[in-house]
Amino acid sequence: MIVLPLASNASAQEEVAPPPAAEAPAAAPPAEEAPAPTVEERLADVEAYFNNVAPTTTLKDIAGPGHNGFMMICAALVLFMTLPGLALFYGGLVRSKNVLSICAQCLGIAGLVTIMWWAFGYSLVFGANFESPYLGGSEYFFLKGVGMAPNTTYAGWPSQSVFAMYQLMFAIITPALIIGAVAERMKFNAIMAFVALWMVVVYFPMAHMVWGGTGLMNGVWNGDAKVTAIDFAGGTVVHMTSGWSALVLCILLGKRHGYPKEKMAPHSMVLCMVGTGMLWVGWYGFNAGSALAADGVAANAFMTTTLAAATAGFVWALIEYLHRGKPSVLGLCSGIVGGLVVITPACGFVTASGAMLIGVLAGVVPYFFVSIVKGKFGYDDALDTFGIHAVGGTLGAILTGFLATADANPNLLLADYAGKNGLAKAGADGTFALDQSALITGQFTAIGITLAISIVATIVIAMIVKVIFGLRSTAEDEATGLDLADHNEAGYEH
Repeated sequence: MIVLPLASNASAQEEVAPPPAAEAPAAAPPAEEAPAPTVEERLADVEAYFNNVAPTTTLKDIAGPGHNGFMMICAALVLFMTLPGLALFYGGLVRSKNVLSICAQCLGIAGLVTIMWWAFGYSLVFGANFESPYLGGSEYFFLKGVGMAPNTTYAGWPSQSVFAMYQLMFAIITPALIIGAVAERMKFNAIMAFVALWMVVVYFPMAHMVWGGTGLMNGVWNGDAKVTAIDFAGGTVVHMTSGWSALVLCILLGKRHGYPKEKMAPHSMVLCMVGTGMLWVGWYGFNAGSALAADGVAANAFMTTTLAAATAGFVWALIEYLHRGKPSVLGLCSGIVGGLVVITPACGFVTASGAMLIGVLAGVVPYFFVSIVKGKFGYDDALDTFGIHAVGGTLGAILTGFLATADANPNLLLADYAGKNGLAKAGADGTFALDQSALITGQFTAIGITLAISIVATIVIAMIVKVIFGLRSTAEDEATGLDLADHNEAGYEH
């Protein structure tokens, strides 16, 4: 064994001593905390809440409970318009053997459109990453990222999830309106196929062009809009698209067997009247809710909607009395719905007096088309979808251009949009005034675009569906009734 001698303590320490340790890095200075919001900033966000403008500091990305609650109620009201309002209104107007088919079509459309809205519809309308005036984007496919925080491109306070569901209800009722023109003779599977294609080709692009942040015809909120048009709650997007498409489809489909020689009177005016009342109540969500907040603009839309609907119902019945000797419940119901349709694009932009004028014209013009024009040309618009929704929506879009005023909606005076889209221009006193001529031109341009898209797309889609599924029920099924033919059920069991 070899034993190594032990080194002395001094030499050992000298040999094994580690190198001097590096100096410890200087401690990082403590991160500066963001300064607490000032009282002024906090008050500014509270004022933003009441003024319905997006907050900037303490309440940013937080949903406002009052506006959120209001929009949830409005969304429920708009769904109430379709289920059960439209189902009962249309259901009462058809013969008893077809009442259940109307209910099934409304329910089927609600389910189909909801799936499409979740998958891609909402994103194509209200997305932005396509940077297109015709379609929105793909960022919200499958409602990805649509959560509690507001989408301040459209609304400062309601959660984007609530906003998305509110807009879904518009997407549901729009194609459901079409079924009134083709009632009692179009197959259920053909209707579902038609609606699926129509939503992609007509509704989603139109809704983006009119309401989307980069939309072609969003004359107030898109400063780069090429068409200086405004549509508060859907005159072009909802009523014109569905109404003009309904006319084309009913002509392509052909008349019901026996029309107009056989009596095809409504089987239950009681159901029709109940449905009318539900539509009127639900329409407050449709129109007042389009302010996207419980604010003064919503209050104005609530008032103008009421005035126009009631006036149009009375005027329609009065004309019917003068024309035919007796006012009918059907006339009262038709006039009320006509008034609601015509006021829709204007409700947030006109005063009470403007609403009264709209109510009178809504009782006169659609009556003429339903009672005179329809009979003269002989098209079988079974439940007067064209006469009320297409004519009424077009009339409303025109009247909006002539009657819109900043007295009803101060957004028409926003200086941010002056010189960009022609809706506002500088006045001599430094304020901004509505350029009515630019607006009227924009309204007529929007009407032309809506007509072209609705008519051409309907023809093409109908031809595609006809080749794949066939459009029309057989003569035997039509005689039996679509309740039994399409659903093997009866609306009534006696």
